[in-house]
Amino acid sequence: MSLHTKIYAFLLLLAALFFNSCASNKAIHYLQNTKGIAAEGTLYENTLQPDDNLLITVTAEEPELAKDFNLIYLNMQSSENRNIVDPTLYSYILDQRGEIDFPVLGKIKLSGLTRIQAEEKIKQLLKNYIVNPGVNLRILNFKVSVVGEVSRPGAVRVTGDRITILEALSECGDMTIYGKRKEVLVIRDKDGATTVASVDITDPKLITSPYYYLAHNDVVYVKQNRTRVNSSVIGPNLTVGISALSLIVTIIALSTR
Repeated sequence: MSLHTKIYAFLLLLAALFFNSCASNKAIHYLQNTKGIAAEGTLYENTLQPDDNLLITVTAEEPELAKDFNLIYLNMQSSENRNIVDPTLYSYILDQRGEIDFPVLGKIKLSGLTRIQAEEKIKQLLKNYIVNPGVNLRILNFKVSVVGEVSRPGAVRVTGDRITILEALSECGDMTIYGKRKEVLVIRDKDGATTVASVDITDPKLITSPYYYLAHNDVVYVKQNRTRVNSSVIGPNLTVGISALSLIVTIIALSTR
C-alpha cells in the first residue's frame, strides 16, 4: 500500500470517528414527547422571604388619607430626599423574622405569604384607618442566577411574579451544545435551608415539577458534558499532536520520493 493510500485511509478513519460521535436529537432537544403532558391547574406563586426588598404603595379614595402610609410621601417631606426617585429608598426590607416596620401599623409579618396574600393582609389592617384602601406590593430584588454551560452566565432580574427555568436559560442566551440537559441543578434557599435538585429539561414532566418555576435567589447550574470536559484536557495536547503528526507525515513523504 502506497503512502498516499495510507494517508487517505487515515483521513477516512478520522471522518468516520467524527460522524459516529455526533449527538442524536434526543441528547439536545428540550421537553421531548410532550403529547399527553399538561400542567392544567398548576398555579405557582413565590412566597416572601427575609431580605426581600418590597415596594408597597397604599391608595385611597381620598389621597390625603393614604399619605401617612406611604414611605415615598413621608421621605419626600425631607428636603434631602425630595428630588430622589430611587424606589429602593422608599422600600421595605423583610428582616430575619420576616417582618417589616410599616408606618402607623407597626410590625407586620409577611414572610411565607404570596404577594397577593401580603397585599390582602395589609389591606385588612388599613381598614381601621381608611375606607376601601388599595395596596400594591412589588418585589424589587427578585432575581435568579444562571451559571455553567450557557452563552451568557449571570443574574436574571425578574420584573413579574415568576419565571420558568426555560425563560431563565433563554435570558442567558440558552445552553451551549456542551451543557448536560439531563442534569441541570437548581440550588434553592428557603427558610434558611438549602436544597439542591437535579432536573431533566428533556423530560416533558418538567412542567409539573416544583422546579419548573424558579424562586427568588435560585441558582441554576448547567453542568458540562463529557465532550467539554475531555476537550479541556486534551485540547492543547491534541493541537500539538496534530502538528507533530503532520510533520512526521511530511518527513516520510519527502524521504520516500
